[in-house]
Amino acid sequence: MIKHHPESTMIQAFTAGELSASLSIAVSIHLDLCPHCKAIAAKMTQALADEEFNEELDLSASEDFSAIMANITAEPVTHQPAPVKAATTIKVEQKVYTLPRALNKFADSKWSGLGNIQRARLPLEEGEVHASLLQIGEDSAIPHHTHKGYELTLLLDGCFEDESGRYEKGDFIILNGEHQHSPYTAEGCLCYTVSNAPLHFTSGVSKLLNPIGRFLY
Repeated sequence: MIKHHPESTMIQAFTAGELSASLSIAVSIHLDLCPHCKAIAAKMTQALADEEFNEELDLSASEDFSAIMANITAEPVTHQPAPVKAATTIKVEQKVYTLPRALNKFADSKWSGLGNIQRARLPLEEGEVHASLLQIGEDSAIPHHTHKGYELTLLLDGCFEDESGRYEKGDFIILNGEHQHSPYTAEGCLCYTVSNAPLHFTSGVSKLLNPIGRFLY
């Protein structure tokens, strides 16, 4: 069950087309997985449409309007079924995942690994903001850390837990420098992440990992 959702202001910005590509992808995936937020987005989209097209059309302005409509309605109507696209899958460390439609074009992204963590950077070209697919292997954890900027994590498959609770498929989590945690997954998980700064490890010997924190960024 999804417990963590984007704020209504972010959904509003998404429906208005005001989000960056990396954040739009995250919200789009969450809406496909979350009926509650999808309904909110639909209402916001309708409100924007009503606002945009609230002026009444002056159909009498064109003497040819009736003729135009007659020509349109006289056209034969053909119904062609939309092609059914096969689900796009990827294989990471011998595990197969089905990608959300918003990520289909990134199926061939190059993966690199560090221990039980695999990462594929997405080529969105947004300067300091990096978007990635991140797989954490079974019975693995990311050492205790905080964030120098913000980090959005959208869980695509599996589950993980930290000091604040358990997260499952569809959960939309945004953390910043006010948060510290150490995510652990027993079964392994796949996430979509967006961040604008490297992780900063904070506990014991894990501080030695800070020079490689950019791998997860």
